[in-house]
Amino acid sequence: MTALAVVLALGAGYWAGSRNDAMPNAMDTAAAPAGTAQGDASGEARKILYYRNPMGLPDTSPEPKKDSMGMDYIPVYADDTPDDSGVVRVSPARVQTLGVKTALAENKVLDAVVRAVGRIEVNERTVVDVAPRFEGWIERLYVNAVGDPVRRGQPLFSVYSPELQSAGEELNIAERLQRSSAGSDPVAAEAAARLADATRARLRNWEIAAPAGGKVPSRQTFNAPANGVVLEKRAVQGARFMAGEAIYRIADLSTVWVIADIFEQDLARVRVGQAATISLDAFPGRSFEARVDYLYPTLNSATRSTPVRLTLDNRDGLLRPGMFAHVDLASAGAAPRVTVPISAVIDDGARQVVLLALDEGRFKPQPVKLGQRGRTEVEVLDGVQADDRVVVSANFLIDSESQLKAALSNLSEADEAATTSYEASGVFEAADTESGTATFTHEPIPALKWPDMTMDFGLDTPELTADIAPGTPVRFTFEQRAPGEFVITRIDEVKPGAASAASDSAHGSH
Repeated sequence: MTALAVVLALGAGYWAGSRNDAMPNAMDTAAAPAGTAQGDASGEARKILYYRNPMGLPDTSPEPKKDSMGMDYIPVYADDTPDDSGVVRVSPARVQTLGVKTALAENKVLDAVVRAVGRIEVNERTVVDVAPRFEGWIERLYVNAVGDPVRRGQPLFSVYSPELQSAGEELNIAERLQRSSAGSDPVAAEAAARLADATRARLRNWEIAAPAGGKVPSRQTFNAPANGVVLEKRAVQGARFMAGEAIYRIADLSTVWVIADIFEQDLARVRVGQAATISLDAFPGRSFEARVDYLYPTLNSATRSTPVRLTLDNRDGLLRPGMFAHVDLASAGAAPRVTVPISAVIDDGARQVVLLALDEGRFKPQPVKLGQRGRTEVEVLDGVQADDRVVVSANFLIDSESQLKAALSNLSEADEAATTSYEASGVFEAADTESGTATFTHEPIPALKWPDMTMDFGLDTPELTADIAPGTPVRFTFEQRAPGEFVITRIDEVKPGAASAASDSAHGSH
């Protein structure tokens, strides 16, 4: 809205005020046809690309023209702008001020190790529970501490079970009835045989051996089903247990698992069978070799990571479940790749760019396609060749996303920042406190290629014109803060004699 108001005011001010003849250089420029070039000091032709609005508005023309106030559009020459490749020039002094540092792209083996943290865990495939399938009481414990090592077949505990005694007596009765009625009552003998078979089947389900024609003991001893150590023990001598209750949990720790958490962005670099090196805080300077056994199919939404499982040999018993582990997965291989330092990449979220350092203070933004990422370098798949020099450090390329997005424009616009402030001489006409504007009749302003005219300016503060009477000769300073928006920041009154001399000098220069 401010820019629109200023433009409208400029139009009104122009037609209300007086205007001298246009400056000769502006008229000569306007007279040149589109696409023709004027000679520079060396006599060489300069190609005109287009004509831009003299007030800085986003309006261009392929032909010479005037704006609504009669001002000539300003030509833009081919050698005034960066070339089509986007190369920008930076002075050596500014390169030093910005702290620009460069490095060469190299063809080297990438140290692209995927690092993760994990923990030693029990190999679940070697865990067994000792759980009687009938109820009873524990009469005696042979292994009575967690952590005790056991061998396969070693006695663990003995039990007494009324259920077991009842089943044994039932089997004895059925076998006697079958023998006694075998010749006299075939039906009874068959029923007794079926009862005996059913009792033997029940004993087999309880994992109790039923001797043929023998007595089933009411007390049984349970042995270790595998080699290992006792992880859990719920047995207490004299305590009652229920059917299916796990009395002991035993695990073979000759092999253990390492469960490591791989972050989501590294999942594509991990595969089953991949070699890994594992180090433990408990054994500084020592490493263990392993391979990836399994990549879990789920992702932890809180940590954005997926577990990966590795198997380690532990026949010497050094590795204990619960230990903290560092896992390094080699993912890049031994093939050389074109790499650049990570700090050379400008990533704005939509694309990745590096700045190629050319000769004579020129820098070219080069889009790149990245591959694997290492500790200090990143692979470049496309856009950069070995021995290309890239920018790796500049104080305007760090610390905020806004600086990253503006980095390419900062290089070319930094030297132009000082040209946005202008000075002019003229006469103060009036001020509008409500809109914060003031009307001035000013002399030509060569820096903007403006002729003398009457126009409205914005005021930085209303106090600038508070003590100035209309018709007072002044010298003022103004800035262009947006296209078409010009704001006065300082006003100095000029003595009548000085003002007349300045005016005569300005008109004499025409």
